[in-house]
Amino acid sequence: MKMKFKSSVNSARISVIRPCKQNIIYRNTTYIGRGPVTNIRRVLICRPSKKLGDLLLMTPLLQEVTATYPRCKIDLFVKGNLAPEIFRNYNNIEQIIQLPKKPFTQPFRYLKSWMLIRQRDYDLAINVDKKSSLGRLSVKFAHSRFKFFGNSLSESIAQIYFDFKHAAKAPVYDFRFAITEDNIFDLTDRVPYLDLKLDLSELSNGRRILSKIVPEEKKVISLFTYGDKCHSSEWWEEFYEKIRLNFFDYTVIEILPFANVSKIGFKAMTFYSHDIREMGSVIANTSVFIGADSGIMHLASAARVPVIGLFNLTDPLKYGPYNSNSMPIETSDNNVDDIIEILETILLYRLQKK
Repeated sequence: MKMKFKSSVNSARISVIRPCKQNIIYRNTTYIGRGPVTNIRRVLICRPSKKLGDLLLMTPLLQEVTATYPRCKIDLFVKGNLAPEIFRNYNNIEQIIQLPKKPFTQPFRYLKSWMLIRQRDYDLAINVDKKSSLGRLSVKFAHSRFKFFGNSLSESIAQIYFDFKHAAKAPVYDFRFAITEDNIFDLTDRVPYLDLKLDLSELSNGRRILSKIVPEEKKVISLFTYGDKCHSSEWWEEFYEKIRLNFFDYTVIEILPFANVSKIGFKAMTFYSHDIREMGSVIANTSVFIGADSGIMHLASAARVPVIGLFNLTDPLKYGPYNSNSMPIETSDNNVDDIIEILETILLYRLQKK
């Protein structure tokens, strides 16, 4: 009986939303609004995703919108329960509207979330991911003077510059293109980095936690070996041994996933936490982070530590780590020794900066 109820609710939800999605996908809904995009006081940003990486990749756009309209208040339309923790220190955010992870188990909460974006009048509504039909639908559904659907940027311009493809940069470039007079903007202006906005107390707490794990205040290399796009246990074990032999003055610590498993058989010291911000604060106190493309890799980027992102399935031009001194590496083109050399270069460069 319970399964029949869930199935009925889900079927009803799909029957209502699917036609709307198709309407949004195939209509030319690049930009709606009249006149210059000014006097923006209330903004809705839509990224209905529950994934840690997707939410962290929004942070450059949040910084860009806030820098452009410093007095604005921002509402977020997302999915799941991670957003309040991720965006805790973003002072311009006023309300986070959260779709439940599994809509058919909480149909009334699901509908309530949609109605919340109709209850306010916005000056600007932005869809972060142009390929998200649910994001487009939420912008369409909102009351707003201006609506950006995520595809203001012409394909011809986007193809000229390789970094327009990056998931953190594309929404910022699209936003700049949409609000700038004559659709011209300065390409030399750097897109803001991912930023978890860890405060001093959080960084201090991360340092205290790390000091209890790592002896003698040694410098630390952090690894994350888990994930859907990760490498085999054999690959990671070889890589770990070469790090240990080549960087004997560093301690290696493995950041464990929520599943509490290790691809190197728990050979290194470990850190485990269900608290995303606490995990970020610990990583922020390490010298470098190494891990496959994952939400935790983007968390390390947002914690402002140099990141080596390992790619063998996903596109590094779209999902590579984005902050200072970070780089993606395609492991099909680089063996373990190549990565060790790159790691040495990053560590030496960071020491020189200090």
